[in-house]
Amino acid sequence: MRRTVFNEDHEAFRETLRAFIEAEVVPVYDEWFAAGQAPRDFYYKLGELGIFGINVPEEFGGAGLDSHKFEAVLYEETARAGVQFGGSGVHVLLALPYIKMLATDEQKKRYLPKFVTGEEMWAIAMTEPGTGSDLAGMKSTAKLSEDGTHYVLNGAKTFITGGVHADRVIVCARTAAPTAEDRRHGISLFAVDTKSEGYSVGRKLDKLGLKTSDTAELAFVDVKVPVEDLLGEENKGFYYLGHNLASERWGIAFGAYAQAKAAVRFAKQYVQERTVFGKPVAHFQNTKFELAACQAEVDAAEAVADRATEALDAGELTPAEAASAKLFCTEVAHRVIDRCLQLHGGYGYMNEYPIARLYADNRVNRIYGGTSEIMKTIIAKDMGL
Repeated sequence: MRRTVFNEDHEAFRETLRAFIEAEVVPVYDEWFAAGQAPRDFYYKLGELGIFGINVPEEFGGAGLDSHKFEAVLYEETARAGVQFGGSGVHVLLALPYIKMLATDEQKKRYLPKFVTGEEMWAIAMTEPGTGSDLAGMKSTAKLSEDGTHYVLNGAKTFITGGVHADRVIVCARTAAPTAEDRRHGISLFAVDTKSEGYSVGRKLDKLGLKTSDTAELAFVDVKVPVEDLLGEENKGFYYLGHNLASERWGIAFGAYAQAKAAVRFAKQYVQERTVFGKPVAHFQNTKFELAACQAEVDAAEAVADRATEALDAGELTPAEAASAKLFCTEVAHRVIDRCLQLHGGYGYMNEYPIARLYADNRVNRIYGGTSEIMKTIIAKDMGL
């Protein structure tokens, strides 16, 4: 089946990106893996390459495009090479939509030029210790000062991807108590400068996978946030968060499909080179059948991911459709990557092989952005069940 989701511009971008990865990332990736994060100056290189500005309006230094297809190419190419771009995915996929949707013209003029160049890296802080997916239960507070010039932010966040290198963080905090009718009421969003007094980065968390993506705990003790850094309206933060869930879940779905596709590539290459009992592993019928079954699943996931991409670009991807794409693609990736690791034998368990890293990286896809169980709940509700 001919794939139609990408055009010549996307393929030209793919060639540029592939060359960049081979020259700038692959030679040093083992160092990043050992350090547990990509170096801060790498993000300036991504800015120079134009990665951060694709969907930013031209007046702020971006390319002015309104498409997620270039992000899709990035997912495919990083997975193909068995690498990641540190915590930069949050910068573009999660933080940028909130800036574009909620920031005033004055805020965009302050935020976006530095966003595009990588001078200011962004993250988003929602999850708190003890609350997990229950965002309505968050305890962090932001109280308006008596003179009305700033908010005083107190609280803690955890599992914040990009939290170590972030220069600004979109922090979710309570500006009002929940009501009896709506416990989600009272949450607001703030673009917090990480150099602010009272803002601190706690532990850099040691994760099972995504080793080059810096993930941290954050703490706020009487942090003064200027009123000019409130994003959107007070107390409507929960509804803003829900607005961007479809694009976030699309990103996880497409990334998972790309990982599954890469796993088949890694396994095919390995079994063709590896010799057992005097012949390549690829010559055994079981190997052929396993890889054929994996390829069939990847083909199906690709179709789902591509369809979701087209719908997202058209502004038509519904929450239930995004949940369905995420559920399907992440479950496919789970099965395919596990089977491809099995074909590597003992070497598949060694981190020097990309399949081992991919196995660990992929596991979180069924957890963050909403667990597979939550996706099933959303889909069932859409079915009227």
